[in-house]
Amino acid sequence: MVNYDVIVLGAGAAGFICAATAAQRGRRVLLLEKANKVGKKILMSGGGRCNFTNYVVESEHYLSENLHFCKAALTRYTQWDFIALVERHGIDYEERKHGQLFCTQSAKDILAMLLSECSAHGVEISTHCEIGNITALAGGTGTHPYATRDQAPHEVSREKSPPDQYRYQLELLSGQEYGAANKVMGRLDLRCQSLVIATGALSIPSLGGSSAGYDIAKQFGLAVTERQAGLVPLMFSSAIKPLCERLAGLSVAVEVSCGQQTFSENLLFTHRGMSGPVILQISNYWRPGDEIRINLLPDIDATDWLLQAKQRVGKIRLKTHLTDSLPKALVNELQALWWQTEADIPLAEFSDKQLVAIGVQLNGWRLKPSASEGYRTAEVTLGGIDTGAISSKTMETKQQPGLYFIGEVLDVTGHLGGFNFQWAWSSGYSAGLVV
Repeated sequence: MVNYDVIVLGAGAAGFICAATAAQRGRRVLLLEKANKVGKKILMSGGGRCNFTNYVVESEHYLSENLHFCKAALTRYTQWDFIALVERHGIDYEERKHGQLFCTQSAKDILAMLLSECSAHGVEISTHCEIGNITALAGGTGTHPYATRDQAPHEVSREKSPPDQYRYQLELLSGQEYGAANKVMGRLDLRCQSLVIATGALSIPSLGGSSAGYDIAKQFGLAVTERQAGLVPLMFSSAIKPLCERLAGLSVAVEVSCGQQTFSENLLFTHRGMSGPVILQISNYWRPGDEIRINLLPDIDATDWLLQAKQRVGKIRLKTHLTDSLPKALVNELQALWWQTEADIPLAEFSDKQLVAIGVQLNGWRLKPSASEGYRTAEVTLGGIDTGAISSKTMETKQQPGLYFIGEVLDVTGHLGGFNFQWAWSSGYSAGLVV
């Protein structure tokens, strides 16, 4: 039997920040990762540059059945706190569109920073970890012995957990000490006073996405909301699919809407359908059967523009006029869809009614995706553990003392742009203050 004050399951963004924060308080912390490497999602994010936060972080940037839940954590550990940590480690970063912050060099810098923070305070890390049974010990109920949910961080005791206060026992079926290739651990029984679930969610299973956190939640009677892939490309099965295939690789700045939600960014055509930042954003609001509306000329009233062009430059073809504002390849495809029989006539010979119809299409191209690409390519999982059972201040389960859930496993999902990483940092830190 090996005893720890805190065991964290999942060496991703939330798990790292929680482990480091707890260890800084003098807690003995073990960080377990099932994959062969830590921080895989950190390393691949932002095209290898890690969009680690955003200059403007508000609760409006998040989706949840309880839209207020994220506020306490985001206030307790802000984007400025994480930026200060990045600067303290001398990591160069840059601002891109919409306040997004990326590493100038590599996402490896963020992972190295997190590992350094953990190492400096004695966090033990193991990879290749397979966890068996998780058992709540008989004595592990009642009042938290070190902090109430309303205590300030400086009021939390730094004492070690006394033996009779261990609340959870875990079977470690296999594992390997991080950085020690030959130090393989066999079966061990572990005990801890605080157990933190930072296992992520279903997105990108090749990087470790799984239902493990939900399974643990259900074991302890917590509800899990409906889940689906988020920040994910959309696919088409109609005649639009071959159009997308022909345009694969083409990017265009557009405005996309679904329901009452609208985003403006680049759309990227792919062999399967559509991707790019604007499609990833709207995918969080799209549900199977919904239409999306694409405004190909977001800064132009296309109807008025075309009617005026008929008067001013009536001798040119519509295709020629449109290529001043849209890529030629895209205009060719739109012509085949909307005015193929008038392809060779000048603008002056179009009726006003025809131009109005084409203008309406340009400002509101209505399409119905057949599906998303699913968890295989999704950056996040929408939905998760119902936050009604979780303290928004500490991330502790209200009816199961000593059990915490942080990061993507919870029903909190951010927009594209560094918001999901900020939720990981904020929720992980909030738990780290009290575990």
